Amino acid sequence: MSELTLFKSGAMLPDYLRSEPDEMTKRLAGGSAGKSISTEGGVFRMIVGGDEIAKNEDRSMNVIFINAAKDAARSYYASTYVKGEASTPVCASGDGKVPDASIAEPQSSSCATCRQNIAGSGQGDSRACRFNQRFAVVLENDLAGNVYRLQLPATSIFGKPEGDKMPMQAYARFLSGHGVPLSGIVTEARFDTSVSVPVLKFRAVRPLTREELAVAREQGASDDAKQAVEFKLAPPKEAPALPLAFSKPAAESAPAPAAKAAAADADEPAPPVKRTAKKAEVVAPTQDVSKVLDDWGSDDE
Repeated sequence: MSELTLFKSGAMLPDYLRSEPDEMTKRLAGGSAGKSISTEGGVFRMIVGGDEIAKNEDRSMNVIFINAAKDAARSYYASTYVKGEASTPVCASGDGKVPDASIAEPQSSSCATCRQNIAGSGQGDSRACRFNQRFAVVLENDLAGNVYRLQLPATSIFGKPEGDKMPMQAYARFLSGHGVPLSGIVTEARFDTSVSVPVLKFRAVRPLTREELAVAREQGASDDAKQAVEFKLAPPKEAPALPLAFSKPAAESAPAPAAKAAAADADEPAPPVKRTAKKAEVVAPTQDVSKVLDDWGSDDE
């Protein structure tokens, strides 16, 4: 697929095929996973389970916003983004006010007074801790179909309108001023080509029909839509534990001989012990444990 639609022709999925994937499809897909739309590189990309499975290289795409996170969240990363590398924020907030309870190293007790929320703490005059907000959307030509998570950065949320092209907050105020719900409108999401980073601007295309509005509201109340806007940090990945017998090299894990430990703990040096010379016994050679481990290799190789 080259476009963010189910069928290249743009045809809609018939009602008799709208259902949960069968067990065969789930097995082949590796289980169920949420769907999202990424705007990386100025391209609309459909992501499922972390993998890109479709994209739309058009400058715009028509969607219906069916749900939104209550608050704009915040995320602070200690290093810059590297394509292809998964990273977890050092600090993050679901409500944009205080760090989430799961954060191990909160940068401040309050987002408002945090040093990462000061202009210049990021690149140039930007702030190191940045706003983002999650939305649940459906495609205009598949209104009753897949629900996608669309996470907008601060540059797509805040700012001034330019004619009928508006960032999300200004667009929502525009619709509110006309008494129109965001979920009742087909919205064009268009890339702003005047800037080098992916920034989306929005404008109203058409109102939904009465039948479409009923579907949109049903979709907005679905579990998929609720999960799409949920603030949830992925737990950090931990290295798999080795079996106890191989958790440390033998030289590091072997305890000191009992005689040496006793002498070290005694108030006075232990008296010398006269030893009787003893003929060395001939024993069969055994293979060194470290050599066995070297032959096996490690899980990391």
